Amino acid sequence: MTDTRRNAGLSRRSFLRTGAVGGTAVAATALAAPPVLAQSPIVMKMQTSWPASDIWMDMAREYVTRVEEMSGGRLTVDLLPAGAVVGAFQVMDAVHDGVIDAAHTVPVYWYGKSKAASFFGTGPVFGGSASTMLAWFYQGGGAELYRELTQDMLGLNVYGYMGMPMPAQPFGWFKNEVNTVSDVQGLKYRTVGLAADLLQAMGMSVAQLPGGEIVPAMERGVIDAFEFNNPSSDRRFGAQDVAKNYYLSSYHQASESFEFLFNRDFMDDLDDDLQAILRYGVEASATANLALAMREYSKDLAELSEGGVTVHRTSTEILAAQLEAWDQLIADLETDEFNKRVMDSQREWTQQVAYYELMNAPDLALAYDHHFPGRLSL
Repeated sequence: MTDTRRNAGLSRRSFLRTGAVGGTAVAATALAAPPVLAQSPIVMKMQTSWPASDIWMDMAREYVTRVEEMSGGRLTVDLLPAGAVVGAFQVMDAVHDGVIDAAHTVPVYWYGKSKAASFFGTGPVFGGSASTMLAWFYQGGGAELYRELTQDMLGLNVYGYMGMPMPAQPFGWFKNEVNTVSDVQGLKYRTVGLAADLLQAMGMSVAQLPGGEIVPAMERGVIDAFEFNNPSSDRRFGAQDVAKNYYLSSYHQASESFEFLFNRDFMDDLDDDLQAILRYGVEASATANLALAMREYSKDLAELSEGGVTVHRTSTEILAAQLEAWDQLIADLETDEFNKRVMDSQREWTQQVAYYELMNAPDLALAYDHHFPGRLSL
């Protein structure tokens, strides 16, 4: 925090402290006043990038519950869905401007400010999972690179932290089967971030749309195919009503995490323990969110299959083509010094950490097929 910010006027915290020791008259008045005023909770206005009915709103609510309970009622959260104050892609600007105090979103939604945003969730896949990359953020230098990008390079008045590591995102929803690269070429497809550049390189025509606009765009023929994120979100907004072929497994967005944004002035104004609750509440919600995701994503996938959707695993030919497209994209991105530093950091981390993860992991598919033979032949 700069000296200017420290000294500029009375913060909420300094006001409360000054009021407590501000002389005999003030002290006498405070003794006579009802104590409820000093105990009034601080309200944090937080908007998400998700529709009110999306499972990710349920996940944001899990964060809210933890923050409010840990703060003992000193901090309450006014949680709002996408569009309540600003659009899904505008929450970063709204937090920066102080229009809202916080946001629950993903970095790729402010990709328009810098392609480097995609490295913090939807960047190249070097062999690590979303959990690998979340660990990179907190233990491998990612958080400092994120701070450099958001605060030093873009001048954004925010703090940002990464939450739940998302399971790899499906390749998505298609009206017809897509088994070869030629099958996807020419399709009008919805995705976001660097994935848009990636799939354009494979011959697709890409539109970047918020989740709430996907099904209407399919119905109007604006797009032919799409991905969003997971079986629960997809099922809730009606993906199964506009396409019947659902492809799991893809390298286009395999390592994304939720992003929690806080206005720096709002955060700096809080007592230290409340700041800690907001930060560590992100970590607590990650565990709760992942448990909820495992239950609901798997249940909804089964219900989609039972309801007439054909679930496929993306072909090795398409996956290999995605990796080749990443190679081309990486070469272009590395001409930028900051991009190269981020990817070098991620490669170094993944080479070490994912080697351990992959060498240490037993073949879970072998065990699954042993106990549930034939299921994986979908």
